[in-house]
Amino acid sequence: MSNAIKNDLFEKVNLGSIELANRIAMAPLTRSRAGSDGVPTDLHAIYYAQRASAGLIISETTNISPQARGYAFTPGIWTEEQVEGWKKVTDAVHEKNGKIVCQLWHVGRFSHTSLLPDGNAPVSSSAVKAEGKTFTENGFKDVSEPRALELEEIPALLEEYRHAAESAKKAGFDGVEGHSANSYLLHQFIRDSVNQRTDKYGGSVENRTRLLLEVVEAIVKVWGDSGRVGIRLSPTTPDAGNTPIDSDVMGTFTYLIDKLNEYNLAYIHFVEGSTAASRELPEGIDLYQ
Repeated sequence: MSNAIKNDLFEKVNLGSIELANRIAMAPLTRSRAGSDGVPTDLHAIYYAQRASAGLIISETTNISPQARGYAFTPGIWTEEQVEGWKKVTDAVHEKNGKIVCQLWHVGRFSHTSLLPDGNAPVSSSAVKAEGKTFTENGFKDVSEPRALELEEIPALLEEYRHAAESAKKAGFDGVEGHSANSYLLHQFIRDSVNQRTDKYGGSVENRTRLLLEVVEAIVKVWGDSGRVGIRLSPTTPDAGNTPIDSDVMGTFTYLIDKLNEYNLAYIHFVEGSTAASRELPEGIDLYQ
């Protein structure tokens, strides 16, 4: 590594409105270390404090509501107890002069009824079942059959994102990252391989990206500063049991990123290739064209 690269890596930098001590970021890593109540523990505080020398920590995926859960023992950010648990984490990170943002998560269809309130079905853009297994309190189980979110349920979903963003602010996070990648709920609306809706959230690219943009609008309004909001995207991550990519990846994500740029967000957390698999892009896809 040249001295010039070393110097750049360890120099301070502003990421939107967040001043970082260096240019190293810790990526989100899903942990299953919370209780069934989704409350972070003292172990979470120790874990993140040990890593606070990174310029920025992106927290593990954090459920925005009971309906958002897809994996057992993952933390949440919708109750006062969860907020207090996360407050221990942010305090521990800040004591080490670190910065941490909360990744807001809704898994959508990739869940199991045993993880959801009253054993309800998972929700998604459409009633298209995923393939694969998820981690429940009784071990790995095939994911359950989902149902499509009704149009009249969308405002309540947006309120869940708004409340989670507000809770993250109360917990002392330096910002939030909306998880719109890896075939989870917001990505399930974007993908035309999953989204079969015929209302204003389905069909055209404008409609399929509408929900994510409404979520961004709600989150930014809570924080009052778009420079403390980021978004995670993974255009070419294969979907669970459906067409690996959209019919027009470049068209979809060029449109979406152009719209996101209007918000002047802190960053876009972009996954190249496929998470937990090959980094090779599908034939005909050039993310740098």
